Amino acid sequence: MDTVIDKYAVNAAAEVASGTGGIDEAGRGPLAGPVVAAIVVLAPGQRIAGVRDSKQLTARRRKTLAGEIRAQAAAWSVARADVAEIDTLNILQATMLAMRRAVEQLDCLPGRLRVDGNRAPELLGYRGRIATLVGGDRICPAIAAASILAKVARDELMLVLDREYPVYGFAGHKGYPTVKHREALSQYGPCEAHRRSFAPVRKALEGRGEAGGDRT
Repeated sequence: MDTVIDKYAVNAAAEVASGTGGIDEAGRGPLAGPVVAAIVVLAPGQRIAGVRDSKQLTARRRKTLAGEIRAQAAAWSVARADVAEIDTLNILQATMLAMRRAVEQLDCLPGRLRVDGNRAPELLGYRGRIATLVGGDRICPAIAAASILAKVARDELMLVLDREYPVYGFAGHKGYPTVKHREALSQYGPCEAHRRSFAPVRKALEGRGEAGGDRT
């Protein structure tokens, strides 16, 4: 499995060490699809116009800003953990894995990392300072930028899954447990993209008399 999404980039290596790296994820709550994480490094004092918490932006605006972030940030990277890893490790540990993969793609790292939430991934060999920030995507520009890259990348992956499994409506709800998604789960059963470790998916399997196994 290719765990790196798009191509990572270091746009301004000289500014990375003194900058701040923000790390965020997208896709912890859905019933289907991967969890995606991103790191964005901003130079000291750098702000990218319009960047804020991805949940406060329209899909079109997020996509536009994602291009600007990739062009202007000192460095960035996006990675994922897939459904099998989520089901094997649990969603928290899979999220930490995706974050670690994103960070490890960068050849140079800043002395400060800020992670959205209250848990940070273990980064062996990293000698800088790591801090967690609950609500960090609202108060830290680098985390807000990472939230946008992660969300845009994951949404694009869910569009691919929608073409593979059109009956579930992934293009609309992106795998989240909406009424429409739950109804499709009940009617068609889970597909390979569903997280069998999540209760609604297990319930759908049990309702069809299945203890496990993928529906193709």
